[in-house]
Amino acid sequence: MDIIKELELYRLENRITQVALAKEIGVNFSTVSRWFNGKTKPNKIQQYHIGKYLKNKRIGI
Repeated sequence: MDIIKELELYRLENRITQVALAKEIGVNFSTVSRWFNGKTKPNKIQQYHIGKYLKNKRIGI
């Protein structure tokens, strides 16, 4: 699954706003909004941190 789709699914399942999600992963709200709207994609460093964030949330850290 695409990492952005996975992040959006996590956000929706856990009822997290885009603003709160952006704060948790350390980017601006506008960045998250552009990812979800398909205007941009996260760079490699951002992808790494998104993956780490999702992994930690899955195991309850």
